[in-house]
Amino acid sequence: MINEKSKITKFQLVVNLEAVEGQPSEELARILRYWAGNLKHYSFDEAHTESVMDSAYGEVGHWSLS
Repeated sequence: MINEKSKITKFQLVVNLEAVEGQPSEELARILRYWAGNLKHYSFDEAHTESVMDSAYGEVGHWSLS
């Protein structure tokens, strides 16, 4: 798999900082830490889209692999 080319060419993260509960910089840092560690659970052979939640579990955006 090391020499195989992935079908995924783009990662996109969209977060509405006006919608987050709490300090926007702290919420964004938490979101980035969480998804940086969680991406290993997703295959890079197919597209994915997931909602992004703030610390109050409100949906504040999404990320995608495409």
